[in-house]
Amino acid sequence: MPFVLDTPEPSPWWTRRRTWVVAAAGAVVAGTATVALVAQSSGAACAAAAASSGQATYYAADGGGNCSFDQVSNPLVVALGNAEYAAGAACGGYLDVKGPKGTVRVKVTDRCPECAAGHLDLSRQAFAKIGDPVAGIIKVTYSKVTSPPVPGPMTVRVKEGSSRYWLALRLDNTGNPLSAVEVQAGGGWKALSHTDYNYWIAQNGAGTGPFTVRVTDTAGRRTTLTGVTLTVGTVQRPGATATSAPKTPAASRPGTTAAGSAPKSPTGEPASEPAEAGTETSTGAVAQPPARCG
Repeated sequence: MPFVLDTPEPSPWWTRRRTWVVAAAGAVVAGTATVALVAQSSGAACAAAAASSGQATYYAADGGGNCSFDQVSNPLVVALGNAEYAAGAACGGYLDVKGPKGTVRVKVTDRCPECAAGHLDLSRQAFAKIGDPVAGIIKVTYSKVTSPPVPGPMTVRVKEGSSRYWLALRLDNTGNPLSAVEVQAGGGWKALSHTDYNYWIAQNGAGTGPFTVRVTDTAGRRTTLTGVTLTVGTVQRPGATATSAPKTPAASRPGTTAAGSAPKSPTGEPASEPAEAGTETSTGAVAQPPARCG
């Protein structure tokens, strides 16, 4: 079972680097997440209607954390207190956070055990975009984002220790937090249970694979991934978000950018647009109808 260890340092509490120690062999802790609750009608994200007020601090985040995501070079991420982290249910979502200097979009990747509801512990990089790091703590407003552009296709990681008898999967680049993950088995679907460190577990395994995995997010979008192999410790890219463009001409789609330009991801790179409902992508992922805003 993973546990959290606060490492005391002489610096102020809000700049402390939290260290996660994992007792179980092969367990991984990392990640960024943000909760997204409003569905998108096109490639553009729909912002939540209401914003919350609170405060923000920062720490030496690296993109990893309790959500078990991988480290990144320029982490725009946030750790949430226990109430908003919700035992890992918030992992992989996004928040738009507004401070004195502007707004930044961050991914939920971590848990901040000492943070009350409304207290966001941002990465140093994210904090610097909206406030003065010398201040250490600033007032903010923030809102959940639904179906934001993501930096690449949906990925799957099979956790160390997985076998035909026990299977653990971590999904990333989902845009929204996930509400269900299932593995096809015996002509039906086997539901996996979610852990607070953001792996989805089949306690009795699902065979030797390759697996077909069905993913449902909090906006109601469902994606089917095929060809997931029982290869532990490796990030696999079945291509869930590398979808083909909708058949509807770009000029007639709501929320599209100018002709020839693609929506941008939080990293500034072009983001893939969702496929038309029911079509199969070039990599075998089946796109489902996106939920609508409002």
